[in-house]
Amino acid sequence: MVQRDYLRGRRNPQKCVSFMKNMPRIYVNQTELYYEEHGQGTETLLFAHGLLWSSRMFADQITFFKDRYRVIAYDHRGQGQSSVAEGGYDMDTLTRDAVALLDALKIDRCHFAGLSMGGFVGLRLASRHPDRVQSLTLIDTSAQAEPEENIPRYRMLNRIVKMLGVWAVKRPVMKIMFGPSFLQDPNRRSLRKYWEQQLTRNSRSITRAVEGVIEREAVPPGALANIQCPTLVLVGEEDVATVPAKSEYLTEHIPNVQLLIIPRAGHTSSVEEPEAVCEAMAAFLDEQ
Repeated sequence: MVQRDYLRGRRNPQKCVSFMKNMPRIYVNQTELYYEEHGQGTETLLFAHGLLWSSRMFADQITFFKDRYRVIAYDHRGQGQSSVAEGGYDMDTLTRDAVALLDALKIDRCHFAGLSMGGFVGLRLASRHPDRVQSLTLIDTSAQAEPEENIPRYRMLNRIVKMLGVWAVKRPVMKIMFGPSFLQDPNRRSLRKYWEQQLTRNSRSITRAVEGVIEREAVPPGALANIQCPTLVLVGEEDVATVPAKSEYLTEHIPNVQLLIIPRAGHTSSVEEPEAVCEAMAAFLDEQ
C-alpha cells in the first residue's frame, strides 16, 4: 500500500530535509563524496541527483522508501556537499565514482534511480556493469548527447556564472529546471523560494559540472541494448531540458523497459510531483 504521509513538510521543505544533516563523507576515486544512508532494508536503493542540485532533490523519495530499503543518496563531485575536484566531471569518471561508492559501501547490487545527470550515470553503470544494477529508474534523462541547439545558450549561461555567480542566471535556469505548472502555482511559492536558494548556493565552480554535461557523449544504441535489468523511465510532460521524446528514444533501445509521463512536471519531477514519482517507483519496484 502506498504511504500518504511521506509528503509531510512539503510546504516547509527545510523541515522535509532536516534529517539529512551530519551524514558521512567517503573518499573514492580520488575525490571525497558526501552521501546519506537511511533505512536497513535487505535491498539497496541508490539515488543520483541532477545537475545544479544535490541529494536533497530526493528528500520525499528517501522518506517514502527508507522503511522498505537501505536507501543511499549521494552528491556528485563538485556539487552539493561533495568536494570540488580539479577534474573528472565527464560522465565516464562520474560512473567510476558510482562504482567506487558501491564498492566502498560493500554493495554488490542496487536498485539505481537517477535524475537527469544521475540518469546519465545510471545508463552507463547499467550497460557497463550489469551485475551491479538490479533495476534502473531513469527520471527526466537522456541517452543522447546535448542537442546542438541548446549548447550556445548553456555556454552563455555558464560564462555568466563564471563572471558573476549563479544568482545572475537564476530566472532562466529555474525555467529550464521546472515546468510552468510548478512555477506558476501560488500554493508552492515557498517551495519555489527554497529551490531558488538551493540553486544560488552553488559556487562558481559548478561550471565544471555544467561543462561535463554539455560535452557528454551519447550512449549508443548497442550499449543501451546491453541493459538487461528491468528499467522504468519517468519524464515530466513539461520537461524542456530533456523533452519526452528523449525518453521515448530510451524505450526504443532498452529491452526490458516501461515509460510513464508525469503530468504537471518539468525537468525536476521528484520535486514538482513527488507523490507521482514515489507511486510509480513503488509499483515498479514491487514487481522486481
